[in-house]
Amino acid sequence: MAPRPEDLQATFCATLVDEWVRDGVEHAVICPGSRSTPLALALVDDGRLRVHVHHDERSGAFMALGLARGGGDPVVMVTTSGTAAVEVHPAVVEADLAGVPLVVCTADRPPELIDVGAPQAIDQTRLFGGAVRWFHAPGVPTEATMPRWRAMAARACAEATGPRPGPVHLNLAFREPLVGVAGALPPGRGTEGAWVWRAPTATPTDPPLTLLDDLAGRRGIFIAGAGSGPADSLARIAGALGWPVWAAPQAPVWGSPMALPAIDALLREPIDLAPEVIVHLGGPLASRVVGEWVAASGAAEIVAAGEGSWLDPHGTAAMVLPVPAPALIEAWLAEVEHLEPADGGRWLARWTELATRAQAAIEEVLVAEPALTEPGIAQQVVDGVPPGGRLMVSSSMPIRDLEWYARPAAPLEVHANRGANGIDGVVSTALGLALADPQAGTVLLVGDIAFLHDSNGLIGATARGADLVIVVVDNDGGGIFSFLPQAATVAPDRFELLYGTPHGLDLVAVAQAFGVPARATSDVGAAIGEALAAGGVHVLVARTDRTANLDLHRRLNAAVRSAVR
Repeated sequence: MAPRPEDLQATFCATLVDEWVRDGVEHAVICPGSRSTPLALALVDDGRLRVHVHHDERSGAFMALGLARGGGDPVVMVTTSGTAAVEVHPAVVEADLAGVPLVVCTADRPPELIDVGAPQAIDQTRLFGGAVRWFHAPGVPTEATMPRWRAMAARACAEATGPRPGPVHLNLAFREPLVGVAGALPPGRGTEGAWVWRAPTATPTDPPLTLLDDLAGRRGIFIAGAGSGPADSLARIAGALGWPVWAAPQAPVWGSPMALPAIDALLREPIDLAPEVIVHLGGPLASRVVGEWVAASGAAEIVAAGEGSWLDPHGTAAMVLPVPAPALIEAWLAEVEHLEPADGGRWLARWTELATRAQAAIEEVLVAEPALTEPGIAQQVVDGVPPGGRLMVSSSMPIRDLEWYARPAAPLEVHANRGANGIDGVVSTALGLALADPQAGTVLLVGDIAFLHDSNGLIGATARGADLVIVVVDNDGGGIFSFLPQAATVAPDRFELLYGTPHGLDLVAVAQAFGVPARATSDVGAAIGEALAAGGVHVLVARTDRTANLDLHRRLNAAVRSAVR
């Protein structure tokens, strides 16, 4: 006899889950809903994945993003149909631009319920547009499609982890009744272990540039962002060429002596050091000053963007290489032994001297400050992350204070949602990072608006088994806007209404309303240590003043200008 439709749907979902497990998936995030019942039950009943349930689809999707960031393998994200599926879009956009592997499964109504006024039935076809690596809508499962089920599941993982990792969207239609019993699964492929279909990683067998022919002997600079490759390898190459490295905190090389501090503040003063070539590896820095300086430098700008990417916001790149930065670095290592530093090492020495002066001036100002400051908080957070721990940093001012003023205490794993540079989902992303590696202490540095924007990320946080310390910089509004031209051109009352946006909320009470231990503190470093020792999720609120913060940034930059003249 033919299987019941509900049993066939259960078998279909069990097959997907089995194939995903064989392909290395370890985590799934499920948001409650009815139409997604067959897949939700299959994920829980399989027993081999760690399943995380979240009430809020937007926060749940960002938690999946954090899990994928922290673990490297695709994470399955499941929602029901209708606006629940729409809520996932911000995380899909970030996963697209940041290259994070997600398999987003949106449940859908069957064809007969589409466009007839049925509840929770919207057009979910290509809902996320060009932000996904692959979209597939297989329709309601049938016996005729059974031979293709494993191939579809495997392809979803392969597309998500290919040369250009990112999100995949499976729109899965299910027909009522939704609860069935899974039958025998289609056989897996391969004799030992999983049948895994992964697109090959692009590795240059013949690099487009060679160190000896194209770069050696020239005055140059490496700019290293997220995804820029192994720290030791890049530092070795930079040392051999005699080039400084300007690094984003997310770059593995950020903690290396080759990575110069205080570059944003340093470049605000005219510097009589003109590079001949600039090689940009990985993602961009947060500093607008650095980007504009590079564009105006007249140097030959070379960008290793990776397959399918394009990084040239100022339109000044002389060459954009479709090669992943780590692969390019690996190909260059063989030439290191034959290199001599540019200008006999004087080029690097001069940049190092200026950056050292700049950082010393910054620290002198911060030490003299009697009150808690936002750049000072960033440094305390860096110092407070334990060895082997992870630091998540929100967009807006936290990532800038870290990049511009902080001094790495040691090599540190730093994450930030800088694909789209949004402030949404930051709490949930950090929670996902903490869940991906429960043994590593994870710290989040976030502003008050970003914290409130994703406060639903705290739902159920204390029961998830994660160690996460959330440091909230509370200046009662949007502090970054005080640095923009609008602050000087818009009347103060209108500026405060539209940009300052004070919320007037007690953020300690907000966190406690979700059952999360929280307190205000002026000694952030010590409080982080105490919270990590206690374990679990904690919120620490550090209160600052927007006007005083703007003045401090000006004084910091003035001190650097004076030190390097």
